[in-house]
Amino acid sequence: MKHDSRLSSVLHALLHMAERDEPITSDELAQCLSTNAVVVRRTMGYLRRAGIVASDKGRAGGWRICSDLTSVTLRDLHIALEEPEVFAIGHRNGAPECLVEQSVNAALDRAFAAAEAVLLGRMGEVTLDDLAQDFARRHALRQDQTKDQLDDA
Repeated sequence: MKHDSRLSSVLHALLHMAERDEPITSDELAQCLSTNAVVVRRTMGYLRRAGIVASDKGRAGGWRICSDLTSVTLRDLHIALEEPEVFAIGHRNGAPECLVEQSVNAALDRAFAAAEAVLLGRMGEVTLDDLAQDFARRHALRQDQTKDQLDDA
């Protein structure tokens, strides 16, 4: 089953960008994400069209966040990425003649719609700032643990 990991990759990239005061190049982001710079540029283009990031050309150019982290939600990013399928589960046959399969599809459609509504609702509650704060907390905790290990040595 193929998963669409663009949202996860975009979040990873945006958190790296949020930590910097200057633009970050596609090559640098590609290295952070273990991917190709072309993939980064293509994906960041979705966010630029949504007004979440901007790109600067030239020697000091690169990508930068141009939105307030407290106002951009996971759902906003999902929409900016042109709303990829939330679930990889699907029907065996999208237009069955069999009445049994039609009943199965109808039941699955209702379940998928309900689950997607819950998921998208929760994604609308989580902001980039929430993720940045969680990262900062985890980073500080790791720094403290490393310091403690060095002190014990």
